[in-house]
Amino acid sequence: MRNKFEEHTKTLAENRKRLTYWQEKLGKLALQDFDGLEADAPQQDFVTYSKDELQDFDKLTLKGEIAVLEERTQNAGVELGVLSEYRRRVEELAARSSDLAEAVQSRDAAKKRCEELRRLRLQGFMEGFSTISLRLKEMYQMITMGGNAELELVDSLDPFSEGILFSVMPPKKSWKNISNLSGGEKTLSSLALVFALHHYKPTPLYVMDEIDAALDFRNVSRRSHPFHHARPLT
Repeated sequence: MRNKFEEHTKTLAENRKRLTYWQEKLGKLALQDFDGLEADAPQQDFVTYSKDELQDFDKLTLKGEIAVLEERTQNAGVELGVLSEYRRRVEELAARSSDLAEAVQSRDAAKKRCEELRRLRLQGFMEGFSTISLRLKEMYQMITMGGNAELELVDSLDPFSEGILFSVMPPKKSWKNISNLSGGEKTLSSLALVFALHHYKPTPLYVMDEIDAALDFRNVSRRSHPFHHARPLT
């Protein structure tokens, strides 16, 4: 009995050492879900079975399953370091995605601001264009005593792309582009446009150099007061 007691005591001590060894090994292991391979996937703990649950397992069956799994892992040659690299790349992707979202948000805000500025520019331009066109007619009719003038957008959908056409109809003549007028007619048309611009956005001082050089004596005499003094119209 004493010999058996000592033998069992020795076996118990060895088993306790084995238990400590395998508990340390178990503490270093963790189950990983390989389905999603997500960087923030929680690690799973090993299941610890009770004594009654262990009795339900067949030792030989477990050894066979262990042998099969060991053979699979030995032949697989899996590089577990790839998982940590993958997680690092996923974290990097998340950071860059966040930066991209912020950049897209800033871009959309700038785009919206740009579109608003374009709208305000077009609105201000069309308001000024309408006012100047109306005053141009009045000024040209007054200066020429019966003529007509008109400003026209080359591209009404995008007035800033193609510019503006300036057409006039001198008294008792047909419509012409300003580039096809004589020197005196160009002078009168230009003066009408200057005074129309002054009405829209007044300038305190105008300096005009020989503005009546291309006009005949009749036109100079008829319009000598506003031309020679070159005073802004009010």
